[in-house]
Amino acid sequence: MPVNPSHNFRSNKSANSQGSARLPIIGAAVLIATGAVLGISLNKKHHSTYGVSGQVLRVGYQKSGILNLTRTRGELDKKLAALGVKTEWISFPAGPQITEALAVGGIDAGWTGDAPVVFALATKSDIVYAANSAPDKDGLARAVIVKESSPIRQIYDLRGKRVAVQKGSGSHNLLVQALEKAGIPYTDIKPVYLAPVDGRAAFEGGSVDAWVIWDPFLAGEQKRLKTRSIADGKDTVTPGGFYLSTRKYARAHPDLLRALLAAAEDTTRWAQQNPHQAAEELAKQASLDVDSLETTIRRLHSPAVSFAEAGPVTDEVIAAQQKVADEFLRIGLLPQRVDARKGLLTAGEYTALRIPANGEASVKVGQIQKP
Repeated sequence: MPVNPSHNFRSNKSANSQGSARLPIIGAAVLIATGAVLGISLNKKHHSTYGVSGQVLRVGYQKSGILNLTRTRGELDKKLAALGVKTEWISFPAGPQITEALAVGGIDAGWTGDAPVVFALATKSDIVYAANSAPDKDGLARAVIVKESSPIRQIYDLRGKRVAVQKGSGSHNLLVQALEKAGIPYTDIKPVYLAPVDGRAAFEGGSVDAWVIWDPFLAGEQKRLKTRSIADGKDTVTPGGFYLSTRKYARAHPDLLRALLAAAEDTTRWAQQNPHQAAEELAKQASLDVDSLETTIRRLHSPAVSFAEAGPVTDEVIAAQQKVADEFLRIGLLPQRVDARKGLLTAGEYTALRIPANGEASVKVGQIQKP
């Protein structure tokens, strides 16, 4: 069923701008299928049981992301703890690992870019979009980079070259579309699928010729080395990113997901107003320098565009997501066509996730249901 494009995740229609909360920064059968598509595996330590009260919200986050800042600020934990709800925060290196964890029941919510959701929906995953966060407008948060001394000057020069990229990530989407626009078959390059930390080591060590990466890793590399960008995300078709959950959890606990969305929005606004302080907080967790993290925050959260809202999942968002899915099918990385609408909740279920006009997502003891 189509989602009304006018639906907003806040009851106050004046607060209707969408945006990215990203700081560039889903039993067994599903795990096997997802691992086969993405080439990753979930460590059992990410599984957890319900707390003493029988209630828990398990959130997957990336160390350089807004949800990590939400975690370190601790306000959501305090609010939910007062109601007997335990909050567990589990760190992952990138979006594909978060969607895998959702698929196998290791977490209840998380945030990723566009492509990880596509690969998850290619399996029997129960993952759903809880909210959308629009992409950065200038596309500088992700790029294909080479060393300044490299003879590679443009995308055309990637033929036969080794290109590091996190498989199934938003940056992978950038690479696929950049190659298509240049008329280069995906099979003409040599993709090397690496998580960000390993990709950086390979790029700096010279074992790959180019690296497709997102902020804050991109900002860090641009500061650390003399690099050139041969393509960025400016003209890439993308819906941005998504706050995610599972259909079962979203139906059972819309109140807890609503509280998480509200807390993430509050944190994003705080980061916009205090970019240096936010960068210092993230630097303690992310093994990245403060300057690179501050650059990330400033260029993703420019005054011209509000990225604070957890926005509605509109037909336009789904159309862009479908384009991403179809691109991965075209190059043979998906076993069958993925219907991007598969991850939608009903209009009524989205209404239950709407954040009140005052930004406070109220959670009452009587509203909390056992799973």
